[in-house]
Amino acid sequence: MSRVYLTGAGPGDIELLTMKAHRVITQADVVIYDRLANPEILDMAKNGCKFVYVGKEDGKHTLPQDEINEVIYQNALKYEVVVRLKGGDPFVFGRGGEEGAYLHKHGIKYDIIPGITSAISVPAYAGIPVTHRGIAVSFHVVTAHESPNKKESQIPWENFKTDDTIIFLMGLRNLPKISTKLMEIGKPNDYPCAVISRGTTKEQKVIVGTLENIVEKTKGIPSPALIVVGKVVSLREQLKWFEQ
Repeated sequence: MSRVYLTGAGPGDIELLTMKAHRVITQADVVIYDRLANPEILDMAKNGCKFVYVGKEDGKHTLPQDEINEVIYQNALKYEVVVRLKGGDPFVFGRGGEEGAYLHKHGIKYDIIPGITSAISVPAYAGIPVTHRGIAVSFHVVTAHESPNKKESQIPWENFKTDDTIIFLMGLRNLPKISTKLMEIGKPNDYPCAVISRGTTKEQKVIVGTLENIVEKTKGIPSPALIVVGKVVSLREQLKWFEQ
């Protein structure tokens, strides 16, 4: 009986892959992987394992999500152990819920293997805790990559008036809109924020600025990038352990 493992690959640093993810990858007959999964993970697979790339990037998708669902299903009909390898965590803006629902509809057994999400780990590698006593008691994780088919934004901007930390994933292209909207709801122009490119990898780059100047300061920074907005950004000078 075949089984699909919807598996989180973590944020980029290969050592942040979970032990369970490592185990199923070494047993896999086929690995269906996306753009944000560290390609070195594929070296863990056994000889003869089949690899299927279904990566997506802004404006350029190898396959639409409906077809990816079908690719997973068709491979599950042919192979006993199918690993669907997804960057970060499969249930944090990873479309893992859609893939699981599709497999359930077609009678395919599957497991979810959580991964370390970039929403927490990437700021940590930049020396930015998402919560800190006396500064931020909670945090929001928001996708800044909204569907173009939606006439109105689904982002609850009015909820961001507090000093809670805001983490925007997949938001580099929309950084001008993000900074403008946050200032429009009342956040000061000098409110701290950071953009972290290729976090947890040796190519990591961190730009710290304010809502007013962050767009100018991050011109040319490569994706994938994560945006952190909040007073916790000011702790980076004390906590930037990774660069040191």
